[in-house]
Amino acid sequence: MRYLTIGSDPARQRRVSRIALGAMLMGTTTDEATSFAVLDRYLERGGTFIDTANNYAFWVNGTQGGESEQLLGRWLKSRGVGDEVTIATKVGGRPPRPANQLSEHLEGLAPAVVKESLARSLDNLGRDHVDLYYAHIDDFAVPLEQQVETFGALAKDGTVGLVGLSNYWTWRIERYRALAAEAGLPGYDVLQYHHTYFRARTDLGGLRSKDGSIGVAEGNLLSYLRAEPGLTLVAYSPLLSGRYVRADRPLDESYDHAGTRARKVALDEVVSETGATANQVVLSWLTGGEVPTVALVGASSVAQIDESLAAEDLELTPDQRARLDAAGHN
Repeated sequence: MRYLTIGSDPARQRRVSRIALGAMLMGTTTDEATSFAVLDRYLERGGTFIDTANNYAFWVNGTQGGESEQLLGRWLKSRGVGDEVTIATKVGGRPPRPANQLSEHLEGLAPAVVKESLARSLDNLGRDHVDLYYAHIDDFAVPLEQQVETFGALAKDGTVGLVGLSNYWTWRIERYRALAAEAGLPGYDVLQYHHTYFRARTDLGGLRSKDGSIGVAEGNLLSYLRAEPGLTLVAYSPLLSGRYVRADRPLDESYDHAGTRARKVALDEVVSETGATANQVVLSWLTGGEVPTVALVGASSVAQIDESLAAEDLELTPDQRARLDAAGHN
């Protein structure tokens, strides 16, 4: 297993595996026995970074979420797992009442909501602190100054280790950082966005607004990350829910363009040369590139997590990486 250090403050840094395990559907779609087996195998193979959120997965059974955190809490307790594993969770996307689908009416990031939700998450997880706490989605109704103060105070008192942001516009990220520095408060250290080898059209993919996709790591965000090497990108849905390897799961319309076709040719070539699966090539490409990146994978079986973790043994040659990078640029 390969690792990297996240966090700019030496007192708060965490050393984590470059492949993180997403627990989004654990406790709902993925039953407890299977979830425990996947978590056990991930830990056995050296995995140290598990991701969830306070709203996972409300849409499955029409709840407000929390099932994933609760399952993780049971697993952590039953296995005696402590601080050797980094647990990340999120706030801001929980529906205020039971719901079956995402809507614009969410809990938001008001200070009282963040603190109340953190207390609930800690109770679910059976912990007195969370290693990485994300703002799940920006809340324009709460001034950034107030967001900075709320998350910074939680980090200063030790209830939160590192702060992360997910699904923010890049200009808001930079403004958040400047405000935190001005206030002398901990800023963010990790950004979580959808990122994969194929590139979605930004007017169609990811979380959408009237200005386009918010949640996709497009050129503007990737350029920012290259200029700020102290930050880490956590790439969610890097395997497109199996669409790289499963003919029964075609790509959606956001990937229907010439760039995808060019990238598929390059990807198929490297798959043939390495003998690896397309999933493994994508994960190796993501985690070994210029931008410090953790690939956040889901798994509903031990076989799936085994395949993902085997990508750690795949070292792309400079020529293979260059061809993958260049495809679709012309």
